[in-house]
Amino acid sequence: MERMETKPAAADRYSRQILFAPIGEKGQDALARSRVAIVGMGALGTVLANHMVRAGVGFVRLIDRDFVEASNLQRQMLYDEADAAAAAPKAIAAAERLRQANSAVTIEPIVQDVNATNAEQLLGDVDLILDGSDNFSVRFLINDVSVKRRIPWIYGGAVSSRGVSMTVVPGETPCLRCMFGQAPAQGTTETCDTAGVIGAIIHVVASHQAAEALKLLVGDKAHLNRKMMHWDLWYNQFSAVDVSGARKPACPACGEHRYDYLDAEIEGETIQSLCGRNSVQIHPVQPVRLPLAEWAEKLKPLGTVELNPFLLKFHVSDEMKLVLFPDGRCIVQGTDDITAAKSLYSRYVGM
Repeated sequence: MERMETKPAAADRYSRQILFAPIGEKGQDALARSRVAIVGMGALGTVLANHMVRAGVGFVRLIDRDFVEASNLQRQMLYDEADAAAAAPKAIAAAERLRQANSAVTIEPIVQDVNATNAEQLLGDVDLILDGSDNFSVRFLINDVSVKRRIPWIYGGAVSSRGVSMTVVPGETPCLRCMFGQAPAQGTTETCDTAGVIGAIIHVVASHQAAEALKLLVGDKAHLNRKMMHWDLWYNQFSAVDVSGARKPACPACGEHRYDYLDAEIEGETIQSLCGRNSVQIHPVQPVRLPLAEWAEKLKPLGTVELNPFLLKFHVSDEMKLVLFPDGRCIVQGTDDITAAKSLYSRYVGM
């Protein structure tokens, strides 16, 4: 007789987590009612999403603008070689993998770039925002939404063998602008593409973020970590800096309620060199719908075209590629020169 497969009951699936007294059945119920957004589905984001979905958070939104490449596989744990070969969007590939782990969780993949035009729409309806991003401009944008909407968020970053994390609870803790003032100039900080990264530090940082997330979602604020955590796994260094008294009355965001990153005036298109990746992203501000199949036919006479349901990759030359998304966004691979990238974009896309 063929054995029927059944989904594990919630009591069985979460039994070890429920046995942990600070969570218990009441906390597990709270997790099931919670909504979380994860910004960035790279290294930190994949670990964060894995923790949230397996812990039973009821709704998890996965937001990422990028697609899987072979260089991601060393540290971005939800993806495999097939995802890289198919240039699968990270949010889509992660959602497919996570649904196999827990079908009871609602997982919403969003293939978009988080920017000033959509941040409140993408992040304003959740209980918690988790930072899996790779640049400070996005983090300061998250911080603006957090403070404006009074939504907690958990900052995390990792590069080389070093990592950092801090929990932000609007009205209770310092926010990111209290700590750093403004985003550092692009190209002035190390990235995984310039300094490298080991996978172990990713798990340390993201697991700390995930633990803080569970505390917030079950309502155990008394045990939140009120310190900024620093690790260097290779050189055996660890520090915890008490930042509980670091709130600044004159902070532009949480003090003066001025949301400079969220309210930034953007005209025409946003253009960003993706630090360390030899790529430039171009994003039209006005909504655009690109019928990718039609664009594939247009571009085929001009070069090699790869098409999947989520993106089109056009090989301008052996070194240069244009990656087009349905929302009109384009990643120009093979240059970090914004002028050259914009020229290629105008030449082939013409918007």
